[in-house]
Amino acid sequence: MTHTLMDRVLAATGGGRPAPEQPATEPVEPPVGEATPAQVDAVQEYLDRHGDKFAASLPAHVTYEAFQAAVAALLPRLGRCTPASLRLALLTCARFGLVPDGYEAAIEVQGSKAVFVPTYKGYVRMMYRSGLVASVHCGLVHEHDEWEVRPSAPAPDDFHLSIRPDLDEEERGKALFAYAFVVLKDGSRSQVVYVNRTQAAQVRDEWSYAYKLAEQQGRTDSYWHQRFDHGMQKTALKRLFPWVPTSAELVALAQADDAGERGDVQIVHAPDPERAALLAEAERAHRAAEGSQERVPLPVKRSKQGRAYRGKKQRGGRKGQVS
Repeated sequence: MTHTLMDRVLAATGGGRPAPEQPATEPVEPPVGEATPAQVDAVQEYLDRHGDKFAASLPAHVTYEAFQAAVAALLPRLGRCTPASLRLALLTCARFGLVPDGYEAAIEVQGSKAVFVPTYKGYVRMMYRSGLVASVHCGLVHEHDEWEVRPSAPAPDDFHLSIRPDLDEEERGKALFAYAFVVLKDGSRSQVVYVNRTQAAQVRDEWSYAYKLAEQQGRTDSYWHQRFDHGMQKTALKRLFPWVPTSAELVALAQADDAGERGDVQIVHAPDPERAALLAEAERAHRAAEGSQERVPLPVKRSKQGRAYRGKKQRGGRKGQVS
């Protein structure tokens, strides 16, 4: 039987499915749900000690009070995570300027680890924040919608979608595929990217450590379990990157997201406010140095021969004036 790299890593670390030749004799016991009040208090106290780091990491448009309120609502579910992993996950979220409220970002449990998960709406927010696009469009096409895809037709005739606003999502039927495109600053439209359910499931099965771990433990609480359609939309947005202008921060968000899917460290991909401040200071110093050089003229080095030549002309001129 062929196993992916992720399967081999999970098996080697004890987080994967048992090998076929050594079937599990007993079902794996799923982890206990919510944390005890004592565990919640312990984690809250730990995070309070590092509150200044979260406040310093957040951008100006996100208040620490809003971030802290979202975190407090999460703690009963995350209290069993190691405090260090929870701090890193929340710090990563703060540095990207997203709130872990389930709308822009979420904090997922992987065993005893807390992991930062940006939602597709978080990606949309970051794309707008970059200032490189005029508008972002990412949605789902349901089985009762009217749609047509004609790849050979010029934009906007290559993609047509008609929906009935009076129907809710259940009445529109199952989501068939996700689409994503942007309108650029000059008014032109990017290529449309499509991701169907089969493609999204392939991405999930190949790359999501949290999904595999939840499956192995008999749980259905991973991001892909709970929000498959959102995962399909996020995949479409990430596949749109080669066709649209992207900021360094947006690319870093995707790298941190992918690292979380693999079970790797995420904080190394998050923007570092101290490093950003140092770079800004270095840039200001560089501009100031360039400006000072432009204002101060460089000294002109003159040769002795040049001074003698000018002296002769000046003496000659004076003699001519006397005569």
